[in-house]
Amino acid sequence: MYIPAALWQRLSKSKFRSRFRLNTKDKNYAKIKGITIIEQHALNFIQKRLAPAIITNDGKQTPMRGHPVFVAQHATATCCRSCLEKWHHFPQHQKLNAKQIQYIQTVIMFWINQQDCF
Repeated sequence: MYIPAALWQRLSKSKFRSRFRLNTKDKNYAKIKGITIIEQHALNFIQKRLAPAIITNDGKQTPMRGHPVFVAQHATATCCRSCLEKWHHFPQHQKLNAKQIQYIQTVIMFWINQQDCF
């Protein structure tokens, strides 16, 4: 799946987004679980926390740490529906479709792979 280079340029210019890195604990967790399990976790988090049209706790549903995917979501602006709208142009209050879900998972996993976990 294609990820626009312009997205990475914009994210790198954001002081907030560009400060995220996986810590040693997160890297070790990713190495132990492996890429397939981390991909499954990402998909599960996206489906449960981002895909619904209405999210009662939007903006607060993704912790800042505690799992490599959570860190990646903040680094890639895929952490909540408002960030998805601002950074990725996915309208709020509409259920995400399969293509959008796949795109988000791809963005998250690309970022995690850049962190030298696997």
